[in-house]
Amino acid sequence: MNPETILQTAIRQALGLERDLALWRNNVGQVRTGHGSYVRYGLAVGSSDLIGILAPSGRFVALEVKTPNGRLDQEQRLYLELVRSRGGFAAVVRSVADAMAAIDRARGGARE
Repeated sequence: MNPETILQTAIRQALGLERDLALWRNNVGQVRTGHGSYVRYGLAVGSSDLIGILAPSGRFVALEVKTPNGRLDQEQRLYLELVRSRGGFAAVVRSVADAMAAIDRARGGARE
């Protein structure tokens, strides 16, 4: 397993204990079929690794998981900006503590 996958798993386990948060892993990519065509999967190009909903508000949450040295690509930046511009919460998180703090900010009404 690569370091980002290990970090995502740790974050999902920690946030899975939060009673007011439903959270899903968003796998994004494409696969080549036996006929040579490609099938895309996931919400959208650049969409965040972890997608959720906070209760009782129903607020949309997007968390992009990066290792300490990981960088966002342009599509990921655009997705985070889109979520924020529509009233959702979007953040880059680099540890379990970052993710917990991000959810606390989302509860408080912050956009990132």
